[in-house]
Amino acid sequence: MATLGNPKNTIEVLQKYNFNFQKKFGQNFLINTGVLEDIIEASEITKDDFVVEIGPGIGTMTQYLCENAREVLAVEIDTNLIPILKDTLKEYDNVEVINQDILKVDINKIAEEKNNGRPIKVVANLPYYITTPIIMGLFESHVPVESITIMVQKEVADRMQTGPGSKDYGALSLAVQYYSNPKIVLNVPPSCFMPQPKVGSAVIKLTCHEKPPVEVDDEKMLFKVIRASFNQRRKTLANGLKNYGGIPLSKEQIQESIEELGVELNIRGEKLSLEQFAKLSNIINRKLKEG
Repeated sequence: MATLGNPKNTIEVLQKYNFNFQKKFGQNFLINTGVLEDIIEASEITKDDFVVEIGPGIGTMTQYLCENAREVLAVEIDTNLIPILKDTLKEYDNVEVINQDILKVDINKIAEEKNNGRPIKVVANLPYYITTPIIMGLFESHVPVESITIMVQKEVADRMQTGPGSKDYGALSLAVQYYSNPKIVLNVPPSCFMPQPKVGSAVIKLTCHEKPPVEVDDEKMLFKVIRASFNQRRKTLANGLKNYGGIPLSKEQIQESIEELGVELNIRGEKLSLEQFAKLSNIINRKLKEG
């Protein structure tokens, strides 16, 4: 039975192992059973599911995942937590813990071996400093993932689901929305963690698209155009594209591309929708091929 959502039990485990929180790993452990139950409900995990959990900590959410999923793979970077996880998860026979950096784990291979290549579900309580690399790593390596349900800083969750014109809108918003449908399911105050973080958190569910909502000739070019457009937020779209090293078009060709898109020449990147970025990247791609 899952017991670690209770703060008293968490403190007992930490004291038993003389565990010290590692700032470099951004460790904040959940101590609220209601939030844990809400995450399980939002992730819609069933006994058919193979789940990858990133950063299990002392196994608080892992216990809940084990009780709801067919099988769980928990990937933990902190060697000091491995003996604790062996203890807190000893009652469960459907979990494997590996002591690795998630950015170096071949999840495609794991999905093939453990789930016959079928889409897996990912659940995580992610530290701020590594949220974007982990999410983009999962998306860009085209791992078969059905959904990613993650706890992140509230500000990052807002950025993932916002649209054009917002101050939070940027390259992360567009990338997440290209690969998935993001939806904030729960706001979580600092008091739900040990130790308490300085900012609020949110649980966001990214339901992966079977195919992207826009058609692009070259996915890499799309993200080059997006990065160029937000590289210097205060500059116009034209200047952003011109100053970015990876798009070898002349100033005139860039202006022609923007005119062909049908927007004003002095527009900024933050005003363009994902559909417009896709169209612009296809125009630029065509111009590069024409020479």
